[in-house]
Amino acid sequence: MTPRDVSGDDSRWSDLDRPPLNAAALRRGLVREGGLWSGIEVVAATGSTNSDLVARAAAGKAAEGAVLVAEEQSAGRGRLDRRWTAPPRSGLFFSVLLTPGDVPVARWGWLPLLTGVAVATGLSRSAGVDTALKWPNDLLVTVGGEERKAGGILAERAGEGGVVVGVGLNVTLREDELPVPTAGSLALAGAVSTDRDPLLRAVLRSLEEWYDRWRAAAGDPTVSGLQETYAAGCATLGRTVRAELPGDRSLVGEAVAVDGDGRLVIATEEGVQEPVGAGDIVHLRPA
Repeated sequence: MTPRDVSGDDSRWSDLDRPPLNAAALRRGLVREGGLWSGIEVVAATGSTNSDLVARAAAGKAAEGAVLVAEEQSAGRGRLDRRWTAPPRSGLFFSVLLTPGDVPVARWGWLPLLTGVAVATGLSRSAGVDTALKWPNDLLVTVGGEERKAGGILAERAGEGGVVVGVGLNVTLREDELPVPTAGSLALAGAVSTDRDPLLRAVLRSLEEWYDRWRAAAGDPTVSGLQETYAAGCATLGRTVRAELPGDRSLVGEAVAVDGDGRLVIATEEGVQEPVGAGDIVHLRPA
C-alpha cells in the first residue's frame, strides 16, 4: 500500500476524540542539530511503516534517525508475522531507522529490548501508566487487575548497516474495539493523558537517551545499564512460563534471568538452565 500523506483533504476534525498528529510540531520538538532524529514524516495510512522504512533504507532514501509514523496501518506486523490492526488515529504506529555502526553486530539484538525500556520509560513520564515488558518485546498494562498487551516492538535488518525498529501502541482503543480480549490500551489502563503528540515526543526522547547511552558503551548491556533496567521492568522474570520454540519444541520452567545476549534464561524442573533466544513465551502463573 502506498503511504498517504496527512496533508490535503483529510479533515483535522473528522474525529474530535482522535485528532491527527501534528507533524510540524513533532519536527520542531524533536529534530535538532546534533540529535538522533533526522526527520519525521506522518502519513495518513500505509501498509506497514516497517516495510516502508526498510525499503527506503535499502534504496538509500533514508538516513539514520528517520522516523515514519502512520495514523493507520493496514498490514502492520508483530512478532511471528502476526497482524496488528487498529482504528485510525487510535494509537502510535511508527518505525525508526538506526545505524549503530560503532556497536558490534552481535549486540544489535538488544535494540528491540532497548526500545521496550525506552517506550516504558517514556510512557511512565507522559501517560502516568505503569508499563511492564513481556520478554522479548511486548508492552503490558494492567486493566481491571488483569495483565494485557497494549503494544509490541518489531526489529528488522535494513541492509548491511541498519536496523528498522517498529512500535505499535494502543492508546485510545475502547473495549469494543480490541482485536482480542487479552489486548489493552493506555486509555483502558487509566492513563492521565492520551494526547498522542506529547506521548510520541516522550517516547522518542526516551529512545534517543537510551540509544545514545547504549552506543556510548559500545552496546555493552551491563555498562549502559540496559540489562539491569530491562530486568527490573520485565514481567516475565520470576514467572512460570512455557516457551514455544522453533521446531515444534516447548520448554516449561521459571524465567530466572535475561543474559548478556538478551536471551531469556529458563530453569526447568530438571535443574537445567536453558537460554532462549527466539520463541513465543506464555506466562502461566507467578513463580
